[in-house]
Formats: sequence, structure tokens, C-alpha cells
Amino acid sequence: MARSPVLTGHVLTPEAEAAPAVRHARWQDYFQLMKPRVMSLVVFTALTGLLAARAPIHPLLGAVAVFCIAVGAGASGALNMWYDADIDAKMRRTRGRPVPAGLVKGEEAATLGVVLSLLSVLLMGMAINWLAAGLLAFTIVFYAVVYTMWLKRWTAQNIVIGGLAGALPPAIGWAAATGHAPLNAWLMVLVIFLWTPPHFWALSLYISTDYAKAGVPMLPVVKGAKETRRQILLYSLVLIPVCIAPVFTGLGGWLYLAVSGLGGLVFLTLAWRVFASTAGDAADPRPADRDLYEVGETEAKRGKPVGDARHARNLFAFSILYLFALFAALLAEAVLGLPVLGLKVLELPL
Repeated sequence: MARSPVLTGHVLTPEAEAAPAVRHARWQDYFQLMKPRVMSLVVFTALTGLLAARAPIHPLLGAVAVFCIAVGAGASGALNMWYDADIDAKMRRTRGRPVPAGLVKGEEAATLGVVLSLLSVLLMGMAINWLAAGLLAFTIVFYAVVYTMWLKRWTAQNIVIGGLAGALPPAIGWAAATGHAPLNAWLMVLVIFLWTPPHFWALSLYISTDYAKAGVPMLPVVKGAKETRRQILLYSLVLIPVCIAPVFTGLGGWLYLAVSGLGGLVFLTLAWRVFASTAGDAADPRPADRDLYEVGETEAKRGKPVGDARHARNLFAFSILYLFALFAALLAEAVLGLPVLGLKVLELPL
């Protein structure tokens, strides 16, 4: 028996009844434009820089500074999602983002990014100081213009050079607290800067097929998996001594020494395993509907080459934990007032 249409002020045809409902953008979609996971890391490292300066700052002003940095990071994310919508639509990791998914219009994302950029920089300058505001403005422009619009699509060194944008928040936080940025603040920047290539190259080894399809010249696509594994190891060998260096410069204490030293050994071990593996040589082991962290025994039983790919995944996952632990140790020492080590030779203001 045919189903009768339901009358609710309008007559619904059977075809209209069967058509899927169109979902309109919600506030959560606009929030996703600001890359909240990236924003959380930015806020955390900036807060660490602000407190590691160990300078008196009113809690309200400190909160305003961190808020400005968070908004600036969100602005960068929105501008990135606007410009990269064509790339994001081709990659499994990013195709569900609001713009390529059709939930938010590109011009809306761009407008949100510009408005948030101006808000964050002007508020930082008027409420805190203009050095911090200038560093924040530079970070937004560098990420949205230099990295997103130029480096990402032009060179395999996109992550190396572009990583400066993600590395600057500790210096912004320090400048917000003190009005200047000493070399110890830039040492924190250097840690994140050197951490970025092995972190993202481990990811790119695992999803190089996506990058190739999207036309993004990531290192595995341009130079191959073997060279990428070698670069990961070389950067890791440079990174770990730099991570330990704050112990000798009056920035870190015994807790930081333990975290940086022990965590560094694990990092180097994982980097060596990636170097000695064939990670990235085989095709992407993920089925089309599975994400980076969802590969497991099912794929192994199907004969998928997950063993060596898992080495890259493990380094990628641990690198996040290692960076978090480093800055958590600095933050804890600052909050608890624990003594630092070293000669404080890098405390000279710039």
C-alpha cells in the first residue's frame, strides 16, 4: 500500500520524504575551522613560555595574553582551511574539514580568519605590549601566507621552514610577561622548530599517497621514503641535545633533565627504528575509510604492510607525547618554583 505524504503546512512528495536532510553549519563547524587541537598545543607552549619567564604578571593580563595567542592561532587555522580547501578535499585525513565538506563557505572561513587576526593582534598590543603583538602578527602572516600560500605547495622543505610559525608561541608568551624575548625564550622556539620535521615527516611517510594525490611536495613524495627516513634520523640527532640544552642555560631543572634525557633516548630509539625500516616504501596500508590511528590486526591478517609503517606511526605518536612532556616539565618547575640549573648565560634580553 502506498504511503501517504504527511501534511505540515506543505505537501511532501514521497521523493521529498526520501531525500536526505541537508545539514547546515553549526557553531561547532566554525570552531573546527580554528583547528582546536593545534590551538591547544599553541596555548600550552605559549603558557609555558609566559610562566617560564618567572616574571610577575597580573593573572588577568596573563589570561588576556593567552587568549590573544589562542585567537591568533585560530585565525591562522581558519585562513589555512580557506586557502587549502582544494588540497584538503583530496586527502583522507582532511576531507571532512568544514570547507571541503561544504559545511562552511570559503569566504566565510577567510572572513573569520581576518577578523580574528585583527582582534588578537590589536588586543595584545593594547592590553599587553606591542612586542608580543608584533610577534603574534608575524606568526599569523608567516603561517597563513608564507607557509600556506607559498611553501606548502612549492618546496619539500615546507615543514622545515614553515615550522617557525608553530614554534613561536613560547617567545610570544615570554614577551607578554616581560616585554622582551631573551635567548632562553628562543631556545624554547628552537626545540619546537627542530621537533617539527621528524614529527611531520613520520606522518608523511605513513600517508604519502594522500600528499601525492593532492600535489603537496612533501619530502617522501619528492625525495622518496629512504631519504625521508634518513632526514628524520639526522634531525632527531640534532633535536635531542637541543632539548637537553635548557638544563645548562638556567631554563630547566632536575625534572626537566629527567624528562628530556629519558624521553630523548626513547625518541632516538624510535627514530632509528624508522631509519632501519622500510616505512613509506609500500603503499598506504589504510583502507579508504580508516584514519591514521586505526590500523591494527585486521590489516595484518589481510597481508597489509603495516609492520614498518607502524614504526613511523609510533614515532609520530611519541613525538607529540615528548614535546608535551618537555613543556609540562618546564611549566611544573615554574609553577612550583623549583630551582633551575645552569649558569643562566642565555638570559640576556634581545
